Amino acid sequence: MAADIGQIAQLLNATLDPAQHRQAETALKQESTKPQYSLTLLNIVASDSIPQNTRLSAALAFKNFIRTNYVDEEGNYKLPHDEVQVIKERLVGLMIASPPNIQAQLGEAISVIADSDFWRKWDTLTTDLTSRFSKSDPKINVGVLEVAHSIFARWRPLFRTNELYIEINHVLETFGEAFVKLLITTDQQITANSDKKDVLQGWFETLALQMKILHDLSSHDLPPIIDDNLSSISELLHKYLTYSNPIMQTDDDTEVSVVDTVRSDICELLELYVLKYDDDFSKYCQPFITSAWNLLSSTGEETKYDTIVSKALHFLTAVASTKQHADMFHSDEVLTQIVEKVIIPNVSLRESDMEMLEDEPIEFIRRDLEGSDTDSRRRAATDFMRQLLQKFPEAVTGVVSRYIQHFLQAGKGDWKAKDTAVYLFLSIAATGAVTAAQGVKLVNPHVDVVKFFKEHIASDLVGGDGVEAISQVDAIKFLYTFRLSLSREEWKQAFGPLVQNLNSDNYVVYTYAAIAVERVLFLSDDNGQAMFPRTEIEPFAKDLLTHLFKLITKDTSPSKLQENEFLMRCVMRILIVIKDGASPLLENILTQLVLITNVMKQNPSNPRFYYYHFEAIGALVRYCAANNPAPLNEKLWGPFHQILVEDVTEFMQYVFQILAQLLESSPAEAISENYKGLLGPLLNPPLWETRGNVPACTRLLSAVIPRASKDIVASNQIEPILGIFQNLLSGKKTELYAFDILDSIVKSFEPSVLDNYFGAILRLIFTKLQSNPADSLKLRFTRFYHLVSARLEAGYGADYFIKQSDQVDDKVFSQVYPPFVLVETEKLARPIDRKLAVVSLTKTVCDSQTFAQKFQKGWANTCRVLLNLLANPPTVTAGTGDEIITEANVDDIGFGMSFTALNSCKPLARDDFPEIVNVATWVKEYTVAANQRHNGAVEGFISQRLPPEQQEAFARYIR
Repeated sequence: MAADIGQIAQLLNATLDPAQHRQAETALKQESTKPQYSLTLLNIVASDSIPQNTRLSAALAFKNFIRTNYVDEEGNYKLPHDEVQVIKERLVGLMIASPPNIQAQLGEAISVIADSDFWRKWDTLTTDLTSRFSKSDPKINVGVLEVAHSIFARWRPLFRTNELYIEINHVLETFGEAFVKLLITTDQQITANSDKKDVLQGWFETLALQMKILHDLSSHDLPPIIDDNLSSISELLHKYLTYSNPIMQTDDDTEVSVVDTVRSDICELLELYVLKYDDDFSKYCQPFITSAWNLLSSTGEETKYDTIVSKALHFLTAVASTKQHADMFHSDEVLTQIVEKVIIPNVSLRESDMEMLEDEPIEFIRRDLEGSDTDSRRRAATDFMRQLLQKFPEAVTGVVSRYIQHFLQAGKGDWKAKDTAVYLFLSIAATGAVTAAQGVKLVNPHVDVVKFFKEHIASDLVGGDGVEAISQVDAIKFLYTFRLSLSREEWKQAFGPLVQNLNSDNYVVYTYAAIAVERVLFLSDDNGQAMFPRTEIEPFAKDLLTHLFKLITKDTSPSKLQENEFLMRCVMRILIVIKDGASPLLENILTQLVLITNVMKQNPSNPRFYYYHFEAIGALVRYCAANNPAPLNEKLWGPFHQILVEDVTEFMQYVFQILAQLLESSPAEAISENYKGLLGPLLNPPLWETRGNVPACTRLLSAVIPRASKDIVASNQIEPILGIFQNLLSGKKTELYAFDILDSIVKSFEPSVLDNYFGAILRLIFTKLQSNPADSLKLRFTRFYHLVSARLEAGYGADYFIKQSDQVDDKVFSQVYPPFVLVETEKLARPIDRKLAVVSLTKTVCDSQTFAQKFQKGWANTCRVLLNLLANPPTVTAGTGDEIITEANVDDIGFGMSFTALNSCKPLARDDFPEIVNVATWVKEYTVAANQRHNGAVEGFISQRLPPEQQEAFARYIR
């Protein structure tokens, strides 16, 4: 039954209502399985009689549907071919005719389709686009260019490949000439309509997209069509960099005009041309340098000019990095002008900055600290100055230091002046990048960071009534930035006052304090020793955590509670540092974390916050479950079970990882019956359809299987588990997870339970090995073979594997053992895997009847590989649990569709034979005993089947 347009429109409306959105999303998921769901969504988008909000929701739903349902991992269509064709035929025209907000969603959908289909499966797209260019209607051009940009922008971050260059050349051939003609048309229309604001608006929007597409087309090489026209294109760029028209200016201080958007895009393009194509572009560069300088000197401080100012600064930074142009900045006079007219005006705090600090403090902090302010004046001015500092360290330090002293003097009665002084110092003191992990590593040798801190900053850290909040923030930020420059003794003096700032009433001050405390607790020396070890943090951990939880839960509305991820990150770090020192505080900490979980799940809105939140729970489980299983099992089961029942998709993968960690860390007898009840939901196929769930579900299922093995056999759940194994094995991105489940099955069940299935399992694996397997798959198969082969006492062993292989094909074992098992074994890297291989091969050489009688050459080759492994016997150290846990870089986290690993819950490498302590000694004892059991047969095979040098090498293990 096809999807119903009226019903889907109603459900899309319901998703906009917070009270109904989760139920509506579940119902839409059901609808999405019906035929032609994607086309129904497009019909809603296209319908003028349906409210705009609903049409926008449909566009968003279409984009998300295409993202997951258009093609599989191999690039094959998941939709019927005729549906794919209709989508391609309709989508471009629909996007062009849609309002801007809908256009943006459909543009992203086209980009997703282009990812898999453009250009080889959609080679008509660019000619279709150019055929729609209009000489008179800019709205049509904006739609066409939006589509083009959404596709071409994908090239920017990619590495050079032949396929990429073939695609770019295809675009240049089918799109390039028409695009350049449209550029000329756009220029003519702007010139002809200089007094018609509405017409100009449309053509400038066209020009802005053309600038972006020029950047796309030039991102890898300077295309011939641009190179041939570089002189006239440069003229055009200069014309619009310096363009001014009073009717296009905006009245609002925050509203960016489309002309300034074009000028910003031009600056970004100029930066690319200077950095990448300076040989071609340098002869046209000088007028742009002069114009950028004039622009920076004459532009006001209103926030609407922030992007154009920062992009112009980025362009000058690029100019300063080239040999050809850098020397023009190398004189005290020019540097003084730069500092006075460009740097100081753009690093000084403005009224708008203070308003943001008051009204949107969390946004102020993110922009300031995380580099999300790449378009901010402060960041761009700093980058420009650091580039000059790199070229002329002494000259720049000298000039800027004079201004620092001037502002320090003025700062005795004016905190804004002091803030400028501190910011200027931060800008010239750090010569390398400021990293999130360690702050500044490279410090300007011409300044003394610690002296500056003691003389001008330390007093503000201590605070007091007379100290302005910004001065306290500057002090904390100084410590945070130069944390590597302070010795341990200096840190011990600074740490107490730093922690005191958590008690501030000012949101920005206490948040910065939490940020700095967290980073200091993360700090370690070159030997991995923590700056502040656990013993020094434990005494005040309780007070710190209590205070942080109080700050987090100050406002218990879901959005406000999870607004400040920095506070939760600090909680996480303290729990990681104190490890099982959290046990005495467990009850209180768990109560707080469960409360936060229950509030957040009503409306998850800040992925960073809940990532740190679940890392914090993971750390508690990892370090406290062994000795405190009961409270963790009891307190976490309720809220976690509710998350699964309510299908809070944002939290699922985290919950699965923590439950797996809890199962693995708790003593077997302490595990609640509840966890066996997870098996049913875990075996539900739809759960595995969301790619982000797969690693977490695999981890949890692998942990549940050994603990519920009796129940699995009793309730005939082996087959559904093997169904999931088969499904995972069939996908390239999930095939390795299949082996995690298989390993767990082999370790949890006797052969009698698996006898009926083992041949089918091997058939699936052998089929996979025939079709150009990845190296990682070969290694996992090899490890799996060794696990089966080594578990001789459990009833498995090499002969069991061979017997089951023979049921598939009596020749298949001899086809996989030499090229896979023997070849790949020596590539195993982890000591536990090499140890498993030694155990497996030793038992094969000593006890396998089939190798003894049928595979005589294979027996000798097995000995050879075994001897190679024993030449450097693997030593497996028991995990101490004291390794440093580094959480994922928040900028790399793939929230939602992709998997985000909790580092506190990462599975520890488990030794399958922990009772074997010294591998070489065990091999000797096992071989001697086997030789006696088999009446000297092993020794006989050694002398008959091995060459003299290998006989000699084996002698130490048999006598």
